[in-house]
Amino acid sequence: MREKVLSRFLNYVSIDTQSDPNSTTTPSTEKQFDLAKVLVKELEEIGLEDVTLDDNCYIMAKLPANTEGISPIGFISHMDTSPDISGKDIKPRIIENYDGKDIVLNEEKGIVTSLKDYPEIANFKGQTIIVTDGNTLLGADDKAGIAEIVTGVEYLKNHPEIKHGDIMIGFTPDEEIGCGADHFDVKKFGAKYAYTFDGGELGELEYENFNAATAVVTIAGRNVHPGSAKDKMINSVYMSAEVMDAFPKSERPETTEGYEGFYHLNEIHGNAETTTMIYIIRDHDRAKFEERKEFFQKQIDELSKKHDGRISVEITDSYYNMREIIEDNMFVADLAVEAMKDIGVEPNVIPIRGGTDGARLSFMGLPCPNLFAGGINFHGRNELVSIEAMEAGAKLMVRIAEKYAEQGL
Repeated sequence: MREKVLSRFLNYVSIDTQSDPNSTTTPSTEKQFDLAKVLVKELEEIGLEDVTLDDNCYIMAKLPANTEGISPIGFISHMDTSPDISGKDIKPRIIENYDGKDIVLNEEKGIVTSLKDYPEIANFKGQTIIVTDGNTLLGADDKAGIAEIVTGVEYLKNHPEIKHGDIMIGFTPDEEIGCGADHFDVKKFGAKYAYTFDGGELGELEYENFNAATAVVTIAGRNVHPGSAKDKMINSVYMSAEVMDAFPKSERPETTEGYEGFYHLNEIHGNAETTTMIYIIRDHDRAKFEERKEFFQKQIDELSKKHDGRISVEITDSYYNMREIIEDNMFVADLAVEAMKDIGVEPNVIPIRGGTDGARLSFMGLPCPNLFAGGINFHGRNELVSIEAMEAGAKLMVRIAEKYAEQGL
């Protein structure tokens, strides 16, 4: 599996699939079809059935059961890469037997993945890793997951002695902009349970994620020529600083961890006349999540009153903690833990400080924990992935399918 998962990964990351949060279409970028068409051809060549690619760029396929009485299970990954940094002309570099020290990505530009800034890279010592040249992200989120799923399902197809039920494969667009499940047809997919391969380091398993909302703050200033602005100009950019100060510095992403929630100023655009601030609000606890939204609204209301109604906010929920669903189907997560142990991987069950397609799919009737894809530092130029972890991901998929049949689930 090692060579196949590596070859596939390198092929997939050569295709730019960056999504666009400002788009109103699905997929948000047409170039996501470039990878989708490659995957459809590959799945057909492997011999899967019912391979489809719809107008919204969702791929579904099936490896039929070779034994009876087993619930269909699904495996899902997303095709797009983050809009935070370019995914075009990615130049991956393979480092064998990584020494656990600082990684110079681009000597000319002084771009380094250092132990000081990224101490978790020491966990990859001795492994074969893939890094960028410092100019782009790598795309392991989530093309590593795709490579693992395709390699795993090919192995099952070529080894009919491994008994399994129907294996459903799904690849989605636009997960990075929160829209991956928008047009996912759960009924058509046909699985009773599923797993996303969209996590981080080897061994990670996640069935808890943030409750999430987006808060769009609009500040209406009044612009006047600076030469005659006295007692007339109202600078919306200055007011944005008051908005920032309204939320605790101790409750930002860079000052929180584990189950701690936060308020995150993700974007700000503006001038003296108008400023828009886009915040994301996160908390694992549903009650605390609701309290955070209420606090946000209260702070904005008070500032707006101070500034004669010039500040407003629109808060929209994005997704919820899938633990609410998985708790009633815990065997789905427990089986994955057992499967990891079976293939020699130490499970690391942790909460996601983010979200996945699986969170929304769980609330759509498809319980869907998240499994490791093998990388870290996603959404940036310091992203890396372990080949050993990708190989383990493919093996884990096979073992999960096998265990469902062994246990008659």
